[in-house]
Amino acid sequence: MSVFENIEVEIKVELGSTIMPIHHLLRLGRGAVIELDSTEHDPMRVYANNQHIANGEIRIEDGQLSVQISERVKSTP
Repeated sequence: MSVFENIEVEIKVELGSTIMPIHHLLRLGRGAVIELDSTEHDPMRVYANNQHIANGEIRIEDGQLSVQISERVKSTP
């Protein structure tokens, strides 16, 4: 198992996305709200090394935030 201990995997969870001109981005201040293309009921996309591997939903339990995987995404060759 020691071979697997040194493998690095970048995990990203995407809540949604938007397109915004750079001049709007530069004017954002602390507490700014960015409107995304998804709602709180849409699944989040989970990526491993920039490859979409699963969909999930956010969970809050005992003040801890987590992502529960609800669906694995089949990889395409």
